[in-house]
Amino acid sequence: MRHVSFVDDNDVTLLESGTAFFPALIAALDAAQYDVLFETYIFAEDPTGDMVRDALIRAAQRGVKVRVLVDWIGTEHGPSQRLGAIFAQAGVQYRVFNPWCKRGIARSHRKIAVVDRTVAFVGGINVNDDWLCDHAAHQRLAAPRWDFTVQVRGPLVAQIHDEAQGQWLRAGRLKLKQRIELFKEMRKEPPQTCKYPARAAFVVRDNLRNRSTIQRAYLQALGRAKHSVLLATPYFAPGRKFRKALAHAARRGVQVTLLIGVGEFHIQDAVAHSFYPKLLADGIKVVEYRKTQLHAKVAVVDDDWATVGSSNCDGLSLFLNQEANVVVLDERFAATMRAHIERAILDGVPVRAEEFAHIGWLRRASYGAAYMVYKLIMRIFAIGYA
Repeated sequence: MRHVSFVDDNDVTLLESGTAFFPALIAALDAAQYDVLFETYIFAEDPTGDMVRDALIRAAQRGVKVRVLVDWIGTEHGPSQRLGAIFAQAGVQYRVFNPWCKRGIARSHRKIAVVDRTVAFVGGINVNDDWLCDHAAHQRLAAPRWDFTVQVRGPLVAQIHDEAQGQWLRAGRLKLKQRIELFKEMRKEPPQTCKYPARAAFVVRDNLRNRSTIQRAYLQALGRAKHSVLLATPYFAPGRKFRKALAHAARRGVQVTLLIGVGEFHIQDAVAHSFYPKLLADGIKVVEYRKTQLHAKVAVVDDDWATVGSSNCDGLSLFLNQEANVVVLDERFAATMRAHIERAILDGVPVRAEEFAHIGWLRRASYGAAYMVYKLIMRIFAIGYA
């Protein structure tokens, strides 16, 4: 397992939802001169997807080396095939991660873009319309999906580029000459400029060297927490170590608040509900976000630790999927992230301990059964979940 390695002198800008992310992304793509590495879980066939697709094509037609990697499960077979045909005609290099689950059930849940090795985007935002539910394409949301990405400039971009390059290589087959050429490209390091220097780390989860790196980053931050933890996640079903770390922080006087998305998948809600009595008994505040689809995977610990990325706090993300987060050690960035989460908490519904005291035995049993099924599945497919 790799340790979390921080580097100094990075500009890290928080982008809230697609209204901020897609204009910044397209501006970077339209300014690209050398190469683009682009990864996403969902690449939708909607106006937002068309807009990003066209920007990638414009870059390729200018002679930029554009490489796009999508996940087969997230983008789905038909759309991924149609997108590949369009990109092939436009000169965009394109690959699909784990088609037909030939490499097991692992998904590439990462959302990464690196342009000219000078700017990178990492977060939780897929390429789809903020107003449309991402698991029911024609269902309009009550409000735009709540999610985040960070724009990074500085030395950390080189690490993000190398990891994206490695993922591209792992997703397909290249001849030796092509691998040598790509290795030479990875050695080039363009000059970086930094306006607001921040310490940051790029952490990924895979099934090789980084099986627990993202969870390790969380556990270290929770173990050092002194006064507050704010954590927002669409799905809450972490393993025992993660839950214990939250409980231990709360018991030593840290104010721990979980903002959890609900209403998307009933089985996932039931699993999360199975944890509520213990969380509340440990002094953890639980808030359910009901305004719209919560897709953000973000957290702030104390005044200077924050993370933004693709990893949910559940078994799939922490023990099975390919994921990518950026961790930032910076008071300015943490304050910005904290303000966003606190506003979202005001839009949520606090869960009261007394509510569970009056839940009928049948519903309580259904929550427990949902957790047992989920736990069994995770133990079969994800090593380390408990």
